[in-house]
Amino acid sequence: MSLRYALLALLRVGPLSGYDLQKLFAESVGHVWHAPDSQIYPELKRMETEGLIAGEEQSRGVRGRRRVYHVTDGGDQAFLEWVNGPLEYSRVRDPAHLKAAYLESAGAEARRAFLENHARHHTELLHRWQAELERIRSGRHPMLERRLATTPQSEWARTTAFKEFAYEGLVERAQTEIRWAQRGLQMLEDLS
Repeated sequence: MSLRYALLALLRVGPLSGYDLQKLFAESVGHVWHAPDSQIYPELKRMETEGLIAGEEQSRGVRGRRRVYHVTDGGDQAFLEWVNGPLEYSRVRDPAHLKAAYLESAGAEARRAFLENHARHHTELLHRWQAELERIRSGRHPMLERRLATTPQSEWARTTAFKEFAYEGLVERAQTEIRWAQRGLQMLEDLS
C-alpha cells in the first residue's frame, strides 16, 4: 500500500501524466520506495477506480493523447490519514543478511566476493544519497522545487528539513552496511 501513498504524495503537488509521474517517481520517491512501471500504472487505475485520483484525457501533439491525473478530495484525505497515522512495519526480508548467516557453507572466494560486492553496492548508494542530499540542501532538487512552488513560503524550511532528514537516514544506513561488510572482510582475515 505504500506505493499508493508515494503516488499521492507526488500528485498532491500538481496534476501529472502517467509518464511524467513515472519520471518524477524515479527521481524522488523511488529512492525510498522502489516500484517498477509494471506496478505504477495498475496502481493508478486502482486509485482512480477507488476515487482517490481522477484522470482526464488530454491532447498531446497532433494525434497523441495522454491521461493526466490529479488528487481528489478523497485521495487528499486518504493521504493525510496515512501520513498522520501509525506506521505498520513490515517483517524483515533481507537477502544479504540471510546469506551472511550461512557463509560458512560458501567457498573462501565466494565469501570474500559477497562482502566486497556488498560494500561496493552500498558505497554506490552512499554516493547517490549524498548527491541527493546536496541537491536538496542547494535547492536544486526537481521534486523539492515542485513541492516548494505549491507550498506557502512559511513552510519551506519544514518541508526541506524533512526531505534532508529522510536522505540523512539513507546515508547513515549505507554507511552502516559498508562498515558491516568491512567487519566481515576483517573477520575473514581473522578466521583464516
